[in-house]
Amino acid sequence: MIRYGIIGTNWITERFLNAAKHVEGFSLNAVYSRTEEKARDFADKYGVKHTFTDLEEMASSSEIDAVYIASPNSHHSRQAVMFLQQKKHVLCEKPLASNADEVREVIQAAQQNEVLLMEAMKSTVMPSFESLKENIHKIGEVRRYQGSYCQYSSRYDSYKSGTILNAFNPEFSSGSLMDLGIYAVYPLVVLFGKPNRIQASGTLLESGVDGQGTILLSYNDMEAIVMFSKITESTQPSEIQGEAGTILIDKISSPNEVDICYRDGTRESLSVKQEFPPMYYEAKEFVELIQQGKTESDKNTFAHSLWSMEIMDEARKQIGVIFPSDRR
Repeated sequence: MIRYGIIGTNWITERFLNAAKHVEGFSLNAVYSRTEEKARDFADKYGVKHTFTDLEEMASSSEIDAVYIASPNSHHSRQAVMFLQQKKHVLCEKPLASNADEVREVIQAAQQNEVLLMEAMKSTVMPSFESLKENIHKIGEVRRYQGSYCQYSSRYDSYKSGTILNAFNPEFSSGSLMDLGIYAVYPLVVLFGKPNRIQASGTLLESGVDGQGTILLSYNDMEAIVMFSKITESTQPSEIQGEAGTILIDKISSPNEVDICYRDGTRESLSVKQEFPPMYYEAKEFVELIQQGKTESDKNTFAHSLWSMEIMDEARKQIGVIFPSDRR
């Protein structure tokens, strides 16, 4: 069994745990929260014995083998490095860090301590995305990628009324690109690598984060469009256009229904039935990598994390989004 500790007692952690409980070899053994009461309440809910309010104590504890980090974006790199240096395996929620320099620091810590580090990008390890990768050749020469994740934030109404929560606060390395746009950027990098040129524009809110934006990315023989928003809603699918057909993806952040629409009007389903919740597949990938003694995923690789962040750094620069960590 891989004994996990968790950092973050929020809805995303609960969703992860409800998925990970189906993974053979996963065991939740410790909970961290800033207050003992909150840590104990969460631990009791999941039948966990060990709680921590001190991260350094948790990182050095012999009670855990690995940690799942689901704290605010701005804390990811510091917390990941802390646990990696104590030779704990780290599964870190996306984005892995606030900027590319921090991503490099986290990767270096993992390599120096010879433990597993993986960014928890669930979409690229899900069955239907795997099927997409295996069948993308069927649409011929790819000419355009269009990834869209626009979801009106439940916290935007509070923002408009004058209350700035974490999701719209640059102190936490937040905003629509970091929280949503990464879901469209990361699969692009997995499929096609680094672009040659990046052009970005967006709506900069008064708090200093982006409410929405668009990135145009140029490759040798294709182009990509990435759209993201926390202040509007979109129901359109994402797609990959080839000379022989187009692949439609129902939801880029959690691909389930994936179809090829050929030029002759025929349609082929690439969808693979999901037997478990979406986050199950990232947890399964992580546990199996530890059991195999590997220190890097060949799906969510270090290069994918770094290239994605480099794209987002440049996009933020062009939009005008600056985080405190950028000034280091």
